Amino acid sequence: MDWQQIVLFAILGLGAGSLIAGIAIGIVLSYRGAGIINLSTGAVAMLAGYCYWSLKTGTAPWSAAPGFGEVSSPYLSTAPALIVTAMFLLAVGLLVEYGIFRPLRTATPLAKLAASLGLLLVAQAFVSLAFGIGTKPQPPVLPGGTVTVFGSNVPIDRFILPGIVLASTLVLSLVYRYTRYGLATRAASENEVGAMLIGLSPNRIALSSTLLATFFAGGLGVLAASIVQLDPQALPLQVVPALTAALFARFTSFWIACLVGLAIGSLESILYYLQIQSWFPTDNGVALPGVQPLLVFLLMVVAMFVRGTNLPTRGELVEQRLPLAPRAKRLWQPALLGTAAAVVALIVFPYDFRQALITSLLATIMCLSVVVITGFVGQISVVQLALAGISGFILSHLATDHGVGFPWVMLIGAFGATVLGVLIGFSALRVRGVSLAVITLAAAVAIEQFVFTNSTWGGGTSSSPVPEPKLGIDLGPYGPFRGVDGKVPSPVFGFFVLGVVVLSGLYVANLRRSTLGQRMLAVRSNERAAAAAGIDVRNVKLAAFAISSFIAGLSGALYGYNFSSVTVNRFSALTALSLIALAYVGGITMVSGAIFAGLISVEALFPYALEKWLDISGNYALLFAGLALIVTLIQNPDGVAGATYRKLQLRSRRRAVPAALPAEEA
Repeated sequence: MDWQQIVLFAILGLGAGSLIAGIAIGIVLSYRGAGIINLSTGAVAMLAGYCYWSLKTGTAPWSAAPGFGEVSSPYLSTAPALIVTAMFLLAVGLLVEYGIFRPLRTATPLAKLAASLGLLLVAQAFVSLAFGIGTKPQPPVLPGGTVTVFGSNVPIDRFILPGIVLASTLVLSLVYRYTRYGLATRAASENEVGAMLIGLSPNRIALSSTLLATFFAGGLGVLAASIVQLDPQALPLQVVPALTAALFARFTSFWIACLVGLAIGSLESILYYLQIQSWFPTDNGVALPGVQPLLVFLLMVVAMFVRGTNLPTRGELVEQRLPLAPRAKRLWQPALLGTAAAVVALIVFPYDFRQALITSLLATIMCLSVVVITGFVGQISVVQLALAGISGFILSHLATDHGVGFPWVMLIGAFGATVLGVLIGFSALRVRGVSLAVITLAAAVAIEQFVFTNSTWGGGTSSSPVPEPKLGIDLGPYGPFRGVDGKVPSPVFGFFVLGVVVLSGLYVANLRRSTLGQRMLAVRSNERAAAAAGIDVRNVKLAAFAISSFIAGLSGALYGYNFSSVTVNRFSALTALSLIALAYVGGITMVSGAIFAGLISVEALFPYALEKWLDISGNYALLFAGLALIVTLIQNPDGVAGATYRKLQLRSRRRAVPAALPAEEA
């Protein structure tokens, strides 16, 4: 092995490492000043990069949007473009603080995390709509030229950029350690009420921290974009390795976040060098894919165990209540009425709307999985859709390669997802809440890029075929009964999916009524209090992960049957984030919320109707999901279903009062 080449690739990786370090420092700034784990920090870097790119290349926003054609704007030189980009970042920081994070100052940490998730989706969808989804070569900002290292030419920006990051880290460390502002930030994080009593303003500190984080991450997004290239799919997910660096820093140390971020970039570059070696494992003749995300996930696990699983506590103001999780009083009547309406719709709908309705039912099953793990137990798990993908690929390989028939192959796939889900659930015994969301996001990215893109375990770059489900009759989309219009998909497959939805929904509703469901809510509210009351928190969490994973596994298998194949694109991390957003909008604690979320999910009934009738499609659905999540968290944390439940309860109480008055008067 050539150690000089390893050192050379480590130096080359400092460019991407600088971006990771910059995003990590932005995350630390947000947490120290505002108490927010900001998942959208990578998206802020993306926005700044695209802003500068559009100014330098003369490409106006919306130039890639349908109906706009080629739209151009005036070209700007480097200095004016940087000034305009800085003004844009100032506007983004003010909008984020006053429009999103300030109204959620007293919300739960999970609500704040979910709000940053919504912001990530909005930014990613906005850039995709405005500039398209292809990569853009960023005009360089830093000086060009090369230096010779071990006889090879290395771009000089690989030294300048880390130098800028290190110098900025030094300045931040000195400011936060020795200035009055740094002391005020520390005081507000330890005790907000006490800080207010001595004349400090937590709101001003949070605003300044948000602006600093925005400028830091955005500035690195502009400087490093010429090295990593602008990509609306990949750049926002740079927050995952940055979160790993922030975890090593326990969200407090700028130096650790900076150095670990640079190290991750170098390690990823060294891995790339190892991948081009002849001895490196291959998949269909190419180097084994996804090893970099797997490395990041493993480093995150190490960070959790080495640096501790709990984040530094903050002395915040009183938190708002958790979302309402009411007991379902009537189950069979709405279940029968909804089933009858869906059966009629599956028969009479034209084929395209029938497919959209089936997609809605599939998304509903996935959202029921989220209701169990997040709504009932309070654990934001981003890995649920990846578990569905695991089930789908298991089904494909067993049915195609080994001839395992239906329904056993579907149950085996769901069971495989359950086993992996329980293994992930063991991490929840030490990790909870926000920390669990962080590590499951890394797990989702690792599974997507390491497992699903491998042709041996997943489908590689192509799709994995799935045969029709047959049990005496063909229950699949190509079944003999084709509805009123006589076209596929067959309503029989819709009936099959509908049956799974009804059974899963009734089970989840009864789970809320059961003793186990009450224990889940107790764990969600306060784990220590639940343990003191004699509840086995460990078993409750594992049971929730098992149930949620099995439901997700059923959904993944049905997705495979629906499309006659399984592809990696349907189980991506960004799709998983949008699914959680829609589940929050619908009502994260209620079965009716999962149904509503299913109806508004990507390619489902409502979005398809908007696409067909109003030509609103694609990334507009993600944009809606992100905006709706933010508005829901601010205005109504209970979601659409929770708001409807409260209105019905209030109406019934108003009716009960006049009825009771004559008896009292008598």
